[in-house]
Amino acid sequence: MNVAGFGFRQSATLDSLRSALAACAGGHGVPALAALATPQDKAETELFKRFAAELALPVIALAPDTLHAMETPTQSATVQTLRGTGSIAEASALAAIGTHAKLTHRRVVSEDRCATCAIAQGDSL
Repeated sequence: MNVAGFGFRQSATLDSLRSALAACAGGHGVPALAALATPQDKAETELFKRFAAELALPVIALAPDTLHAMETPTQSATVQTLRGTGSIAEASALAAIGTHAKLTHRRVVSEDRCATCAIAQGDSL
């Protein structure tokens, strides 16, 4: 199964999230997703709730401690300082699946630079 992880700024819009997801697919179409994942505070925003409803997908809200434990190939110094991981999108996707998760699509940034998305694959949520 596939889970898309997201990070986004307060200024992000639905188009920001859509753009990040589309860019993550790289023009090959979005793989079938089982869920969307993001940090708990972002999962509670109206924006992310609307995005999940639009895609008819459940949201996995992740606690900060869970994200801190995730090693990510992308390393943003700013995100590391603020969130304790190199990439919110990558950490969210990997943490949502858990053990044996594999990142299939590394973090990409939306056209407006307000959202990021990464996709991980694994056997279970």
